[in-house]
Amino acid sequence: MIPEISIGPLTLQTFGLMFALAFIVAGLLVYKRFEELGKPGDWAYEAVFAALAGGLIGARVYFLIDNYDGSDGIFDSLFSGSGLTWYGGLIGGVVGVALWAKWRNYLNLRLTDVAAPALLAGHAVGRIGCQLSGDGDYGKPWDGPWAMSYEDGVVPTPPGVTVHPTPIYEMLAYGLGAYVLWRLRDRFRFGILFALYLIWAGTARFFVEFLRTNDSVAIGLTMAQLISLAMIVIGLGWILNVKRLHGTLARPADQQLPTA
Repeated sequence: MIPEISIGPLTLQTFGLMFALAFIVAGLLVYKRFEELGKPGDWAYEAVFAALAGGLIGARVYFLIDNYDGSDGIFDSLFSGSGLTWYGGLIGGVVGVALWAKWRNYLNLRLTDVAAPALLAGHAVGRIGCQLSGDGDYGKPWDGPWAMSYEDGVVPTPPGVTVHPTPIYEMLAYGLGAYVLWRLRDRFRFGILFALYLIWAGTARFFVEFLRTNDSVAIGLTMAQLISLAMIVIGLGWILNVKRLHGTLARPADQQLPTA
């Protein structure tokens, strides 16, 4: 594990570096897509900043709701500087971008499709940070062929214990999903790409969660799995409803983008 990188007197946290890189990668995809849609590429910077601000707030608040034990005051816990949860970040990021889109008068289904590949790409890069830092997102003990030890991580595994490298599993799943959705970005009616994102991301996290160490909260499933199931149901329901209303998921002529 490489939790830190030292450059002369400067020490950088690898998780923080990958966190920043995740937003850069997502922003580049959003920039490219806005240009394809005939919108200002600079909107990508605004949207990513809104996602970053909302995501940080949401990730922190969700973590506190999920982990607060009352030992510290709410104010002290809120600004303690540790603890972020991805699903909280997703919710906060969605709220932040929605507020930005409302300001720009661009709150529509086309925007959700712009976000879909970028969300998966950013999540994939973020999981590289989890892997490098060994921040506790690894899985259950395992002695299989690619099992890993995180003894040098921020949240170390016990000496001699190897586990499932679940950050790598998620990185691969989300990275592949980003590639697939990017290739499909002009195939479907507006909104379908985001529905596919919900299904892909929800399915990947649901199954990876079986290999992680999180505690179950209901019917033998973790909170992340329950949220994942909700994402899958919403995505499937979205697609089935569009299919019922229009008979096809293919993009109609009035939604085709102009060609140069």
